[in-house]
Amino acid sequence: MKNKIFIGIIILVVCLIAVWFYTKPMQPKKKELKIGVSLYLENDTFVDSIVSAMQEEAARYENETGCQVTLNISRANGSQREQTKQMERYIALGYDAICVNLVDRTDASQLIDMTQAEGIGLVFFNREPVKEDILRAENVYYVGSDARETARKQGEAVIEAYTKYAAQMDKNGDGVLQYVMLEGEMGHQDTILRSEYVLQTIEESGIQLEKLDAASADWLRSRAETITENWLKSLDTPIELVLCNNDDMALGAAEALEQAGQTAAIFGIDATPAGQAAVEEGKLWATVDCNAAAQGKAIFEIAQALANDTPISEDILLTEQRYVRVPVSVKKSPQLVK
Repeated sequence: MKNKIFIGIIILVVCLIAVWFYTKPMQPKKKELKIGVSLYLENDTFVDSIVSAMQEEAARYENETGCQVTLNISRANGSQREQTKQMERYIALGYDAICVNLVDRTDASQLIDMTQAEGIGLVFFNREPVKEDILRAENVYYVGSDARETARKQGEAVIEAYTKYAAQMDKNGDGVLQYVMLEGEMGHQDTILRSEYVLQTIEESGIQLEKLDAASADWLRSRAETITENWLKSLDTPIELVLCNNDDMALGAAEALEQAGQTAAIFGIDATPAGQAAVEEGKLWATVDCNAAAQGKAIFEIAQALANDTPISEDILLTEQRYVRVPVSVKKSPQLVK
């Protein structure tokens, strides 16, 4: 009997040790982690939200592991040449990983070659390189949302709103929604896909649309406000629906309409803090949440794993081995939730 008790105690101790071993926090290989971050532009509200999430994740990682983390944030101001110089500087200073919000999505190969030559992990985010570039090296990843899914969600929000509030949206009662579209940067993949798939989703539902005009505001609030002001002065037909590729442009359109004493159903994308506030106030009818917090967490998690040469966390869902597509959802104005 004593032998059985002794054996049982030994088995229990072994089990407790095994549980401790497999559940204890992973210790980093490095005592200090240097991660370079290069952003395509000086001011992009959504990208800034992603960076804030990265910084929060870095602080959490420091607290849990005791590893000091340096996130060096640079902005390329729309210049691919400047971004390349920033990359060269990070490499020369011996950074452990680099995260890039590309200026030119078709010009990723040079950046990949630079980091590959030094064995440095590279994480692209928000502005997606062509697939061939992502898959050409083992330690190159991309984090972002699915632009098609984002556009479909925006279209579904319009459909739901029209189902409930057709009379309010269709102000002239002709059974057709007269719309304008504020697009992001010309040639940007998200601009193309968001613009195409939102219209496809709405039209497939049977809702009739009439395009009054469309213009690129380069993701910028001030430019969107100016464009909308010009539309309100020049268009003969009242605007009933404003489809926007991001929240900043939606907010610019809302300001122009408010100043002109007019209304329209405005739909955005990104769910920035300002965008969500405008949705709560009813200035925007809805916005698609592209989950900046999840993107920032995934970017940092992959970067630190590449830097430490450790496996990427199983919490990070990879598709095609190199892509992270964060889930999106819709934030609706209180009137649409009723």
